[in-house]
Amino acid sequence: MGRGRAKAKQTKVARDLKYSSPNTDLTALQRELAGVPSEPRIAEPVGQDDDHYYDDRASSSR
Repeated sequence: MGRGRAKAKQTKVARDLKYSSPNTDLTALQRELAGVPSEPRIAEPVGQDDDHYYDDRASSSR
């Protein structure tokens, strides 16, 4: 009992989603499907290893 109102609301929401036509940004969709990044990525510096920290710990504990 009491499920009628909830089910009616779910049905209304589902119908609205099914038949609504939101504004679609087709150029953004095309960029996304093409794999073009929307913002340029910042490259990490090359050659910056943290291995020397591990080496210092290993040598000091022996």
